[in-house]
Amino acid sequence: MRSYRLPDYMVSGESDTTLYLLHGAYGSKEYFRYTIQRFVQAGYRVVACDAPGYGISEVPESVTIPGMAEMVNRLIDATCTRRNVLLGHSMGGMVAQKVADQQPGRLDALVLSATAHTFNHSGLQWQQDFMRTRVAPLTQGKAIADYAPALLRTMMGPGAEGPELDHALYNIRLMRSEAFQKAIQAIAQYLEDDVPARLKMPVLCIAGELDLTCPASVMQRMAAMMPRGEFHEMKGVGHYGWGERPDEYHGVVHAFLERALAAAG
Repeated sequence: MRSYRLPDYMVSGESDTTLYLLHGAYGSKEYFRYTIQRFVQAGYRVVACDAPGYGISEVPESVTIPGMAEMVNRLIDATCTRRNVLLGHSMGGMVAQKVADQQPGRLDALVLSATAHTFNHSGLQWQQDFMRTRVAPLTQGKAIADYAPALLRTMMGPGAEGPELDHALYNIRLMRSEAFQKAIQAIAQYLEDDVPARLKMPVLCIAGELDLTCPASVMQRMAAMMPRGEFHEMKGVGHYGWGERPDEYHGVVHAFLERALAAAG
């Protein structure tokens, strides 16, 4: 397994319960600014980290989902508190599942946001479209800042706007193409479909009704595979629920974590 250094990360708040945040292929830990603020105000300690090659971290020779999960598990070793929960969005949700799979019993709860359990979740045509829309512009000489903001707008529900999305789109413009391409390759190579059944902790799968990147139907099936899985669909929302409808998104996540942690004691 490819080993990475400890990721670049930031810690906000003080609590005996830590919420770890893992971002998607488009973005960095910085796009969670408003999510961090909400959960710190709710009484959590929050740790947000960058995937390899994102933010100020170096771009490794290769990137894999299991390798990123190993990196996150070492981060948890170094920063954990009495209770620990993990929220992974999109690519970060794939990593989050593997984090929990690598070290069973480590997490008290898991939140999977607009993600999937394998790249092979919606057939060959979906896979081809995914690669074409994300990688092809780079091979044509475009920078991420040239095409990603418009692409991400198509991944949101109609009329989506607000400071959360403005902040996310700003940070996406700062991404490095090399790191992004390696992250997309890691997603495309991740074909494990048996992980959800092994996740024994409470898991919330939260999806957008209009999300074509990680369809709600895929996340609903994922939740059904999990012994303690729950599913919530956000109506009229695309891929970025935490920015498109932040009050609903964070309210659902917070209520789930309160229930899960109360049951854990």
